[in-house]
Amino acid sequence: MRRVTLFVNGTSKNGKVVAVYGTLADLLSVASNKLGIKACNLYNGKGGLIDDIALIRDDDVLYVSEGDPFDPQNDVRTTYGLPRAHTDWLTLNIGGRLFTTTRSTLVSKEPESMLAHMFREKDVWGNKQDERGAYLIDRSPEYFEPILNYLRHGQLIINEGINLLGVLEEARFFGIEQLADQLEVAIKVMNSWPCGCQGLNFSGADLSRLDLRYINFKMANLSRCNLTHANLCCSNLERADLSGANLDGANLQGVKMLCSNAEGASLKGCNFEDPSGLKANLEGANLKGVDMEGSQMTGINLRVATLKNAKLKNCNLRGATLAGTDLENCDLSGCDLQEANLRGSNVKGAIFEEMLTALHMSQSVR
Repeated sequence: MRRVTLFVNGTSKNGKVVAVYGTLADLLSVASNKLGIKACNLYNGKGGLIDDIALIRDDDVLYVSEGDPFDPQNDVRTTYGLPRAHTDWLTLNIGGRLFTTTRSTLVSKEPESMLAHMFREKDVWGNKQDERGAYLIDRSPEYFEPILNYLRHGQLIINEGINLLGVLEEARFFGIEQLADQLEVAIKVMNSWPCGCQGLNFSGADLSRLDLRYINFKMANLSRCNLTHANLCCSNLERADLSGANLDGANLQGVKMLCSNAEGASLKGCNFEDPSGLKANLEGANLKGVDMEGSQMTGINLRVATLKNAKLKNCNLRGATLAGTDLENCDLSGCDLQEANLRGSNVKGAIFEEMLTALHMSQSVR
């Protein structure tokens, strides 16, 4: 739901915050009731006439006219010299460090958080400002940065050397509950290393971009997890449930996924290829319908794995072990299968067009 602040044309005081819904006529009707005038026209801060409700953005400042032309206001500038039409932008002074963001960023992602309540409406909390107009908040800038980035794009990204406990404490302080839940899961994973996370339930957790090397996830529930760009080098995912998980761009060098269930998962652009020669082992894995397009899988072990209806387009499968593998209706177009072992594999309905190299199959395939 969008909210706007309405002022009577020619003034900058006694504004009213209203919800935007329905048609432009509906908004004009609300403006008439709230401001006690007969609202006919809406203008933005630059004097542009609003003739379509779709042009109105969340947190816009609008001026309501009874039919008279737009009248510039005397008090329309902030400390930074920006017109009110741009006041969605604001600056925070967090422990001496400045962060510039928008009011909608602080309000939209988690509308019940303390930050949302502090900045949803101007001066409701009596927010203190420094001499430059930046809002003063006495917290750690180091731990606030990943919180602000989360509010901007919804991803938990922690730079190297940042203590997750510190970020969690800030998330709790600011009432960012969804982020706090994700951080608790991430800390649970990190604290389990090197003992392992065997059999633990992380279903639906956001573990993207985390360093998860060598962790034992044997029989863990990672279904629907966000593991994009995670470093899972040499981790143990034997018999783990990865169904519906997103592992796009993950580092899976030397990973062990024996008999794991990754049905319907996305593994696009993953790297299974270990320069040291350690082979990724996915023997017996359930990979029905997975999308592994563009992944590097030189020497990978996919013996007796199920890849029915999987997408392996443009994958590097040089020297891969595919003996006894179910490749029915699998898209292998553009793959490099040089020296791959396909003995006894089921290639019924598989797509082999646009092969990068000739197939070197001395053994028969079913």
